Amino acid sequence: MVYIKEAHPSDGWAMPDRNERRGISVRDPKSYDERVKVADRACSALKIKLPCLVDGMDNAVNKAYAAWPDRIYVVDIHGKIAVAGGQGPRGFVPAMGETREWLEQHAR
Repeated sequence: MVYIKEAHPSDGWAMPDRNERRGISVRDPKSYDERVKVADRACSALKIKLPCLVDGMDNAVNKAYAAWPDRIYVVDIHGKIAVAGGQGPRGFVPAMGETREWLEQHAR
């Protein structure tokens, strides 16, 4: 998993009703160290069991893979993109079926 830029920071394009109900208030990180701390909290809160990497402050991964708002990619053992799921915005639901199907077909 790659954590990209914060979509709805409290000091930016916030979603106060939704975020406040969930107890989420995240300021837009101004440094890579701040972004890593936010990513660590998010991955922990979401109980993500994958390794969580963090996009740089230049947002290169986000730009290269059109990752915002939500996107699932599966990279095969040869380093090629095997599944490029459609974009969210409501979580990863649009790409889950296609991803699950590919993983089941290629599980070893």
